[in-house]
Amino acid sequence: MAGTVVLGIESSCDETGAGLVRDGRLLGQALASSMDEHARFGGVVPEIAARAHLEAFTPVVREALDRAGLWPADVGAVAVTTGPGLSGALQVGLAGAKTLAHSLGVPLYGVHHLAGHVAADTLEHGPLPDPCVVLIVSGGHTSLLLVRDLARDPVVHLGDTLDDAAGECFDKAARLFGLPYPGGPAIDRAAREGDPGAVAFPRPLTGPRDDPYAFSFSGLKTAAARWAERYRAPGERPPLADGAASLQEAVADVLTRKAVAACREHGVGTLVVVGGVAANSRVRALAEERCRAAGIALRVPPLRLCTDNGAMIAAVGDLLVRAGAAPAPLDLSADPSAPLEYAALHPVGRAAPALV
Repeated sequence: MAGTVVLGIESSCDETGAGLVRDGRLLGQALASSMDEHARFGGVVPEIAARAHLEAFTPVVREALDRAGLWPADVGAVAVTTGPGLSGALQVGLAGAKTLAHSLGVPLYGVHHLAGHVAADTLEHGPLPDPCVVLIVSGGHTSLLLVRDLARDPVVHLGDTLDDAAGECFDKAARLFGLPYPGGPAIDRAAREGDPGAVAFPRPLTGPRDDPYAFSFSGLKTAAARWAERYRAPGERPPLADGAASLQEAVADVLTRKAVAACREHGVGTLVVVGGVAANSRVRALAEERCRAAGIALRVPPLRLCTDNGAMIAAVGDLLVRAGAAPAPLDLSADPSAPLEYAALHPVGRAAPALV
């Protein structure tokens, strides 16, 4: 229904997000991250993330409402990430969203996390063209999708990650290089002073006999490890700026090459690049360069909407509400490994034990 204010809740990993959207317009959002608590472990610790969500949930929702200039009674629907993600983290967000929807007497919608990344772009650039090719590049996912009506139609997978996603490759390579967590931003910063052609890192799955739209970055991660070891074995310091720039170039090359090829093959005139790794400066620049050369329109959300946030989940909820989609059942559960088939994700089953 047009005019409905949708509150979106995101808690799939280490960010607690809340956002409010009405008729495709972002009214306000707030975000709390537990990133600093995970940094000393070199990656996200599920138990720490879940407990951080418990502490942040209510303050984040209140802050989002305050920034939007709204009261809880103004909310007409609640949307929440129900998968994929960390089980405990998802359970916290889902329990909070159910409580809000029940207390406010409004419908609840379960949302697929990756559909949220796709919908994030609509908050900046308006409705998605039908069809469009979407490249999702995040910490745990790299996918090429053919998207039509996100609220109504199934999502067509052109290619997905076979092993390590691009974000995982950055995180693991950064650790090997001695750079801090999270690895993506650290690699991007270090690469500014480096030569992207200094190291001949491989371009995985780009040969004529390979699956044209599948992704595999584990071999690239291994190549980065061997490169760093060649210097460290004799006690030398690797030229980290060159290594970072060359690794970043290899990832950006593979991602944008496949994405543009998919647009050409399917006769699609718009490429949408979303997800946390869409914030990478070289991925954005190379995508723009190659899309311009191919006559393809490129859409990339602003940096604040690339990483996990509640606004993107509210954006999906807003699309579902306006499309007249059925709300979730009361026994909605989380699905930590849910495949992306539709934007709405309403799994039903026995909920995981509550955290104490």
